[in-house]
Amino acid sequence: MMAKFSYGSLMMVLMVVMMICSRIPGVPAAVYTVGDSSGWVMGGDYGTWASDKTFAVGDTLVFNYAPGHTVDEVSANDYKSCTTGNAIASDSSGATSVSLKTAGPHYFICGVPGHCGGGMKLAVTVAAAASGGGAPSSGATTSPPSTTTPGTTTSPEPPTSVATPNAGSITQPSSSAALSPGVSAFFAIFVLGFKCLGF
Repeated sequence: MMAKFSYGSLMMVLMVVMMICSRIPGVPAAVYTVGDSSGWVMGGDYGTWASDKTFAVGDTLVFNYAPGHTVDEVSANDYKSCTTGNAIASDSSGATSVSLKTAGPHYFICGVPGHCGGGMKLAVTVAAAASGGGAPSSGATTSPPSTTTPGTTTSPEPPTSVATPNAGSITQPSSSAALSPGVSAFFAIFVLGFKCLGF
C-alpha cells in the first residue's frame, strides 16, 4: 500500500525539488569557429574541417573573415554550382554567427564571385537536438549527402526560410522546442504528487 502524504509535506517536497531542478542546466549547445584559427578564407578545406564534427540543432557556427568576403546561406543547387546572387541570407560583417535552428543540410558560400570556387564553401548536416548534440565526435560525417545516382539527380531540400540577419548574424526560425531537464522533472514530480494525494 502506498503511503499518503499530507498536503503540507508534499508542497515542501515540491519546493525543494523545484529549487534543485532550477539549478540543472540544459545541455549546452556547441559553438564552432569555421576553419578554426584560419577562419573563413580562400583555399580553405571546409569539408575536412567539418568531417570530425557532429552539428546539432542549437549549435552555432562562427565565421571570422577579412573585409571583401561574405557568408551566404544558399540552396543545395547554388552550393554545388557556386552560384552567387541568390542567397537565402547573407552577412559581410567579418564576424558572422549562424545559429543552427533546423535539422538537415545547410549550405554556405562566400558570395564574392570566384571565392566559392576558391574553396570558400561549407556544407553541414545538422542533427535534431534530441541526441543532446553539440559535442564533437570522431569520425562523424557532415559533408552533404551524395545526390547523384546513375540516370537521376536529386537534392536534399534546402531550408525554406531564414530571418533577415541582424548585424553579424544569420538566424533561422526554430521548428521545435524542448523543455529543460529541470522543467521536465518538476512536471513529473507535480503529477506524481497529485497521484499520491489521490487525485
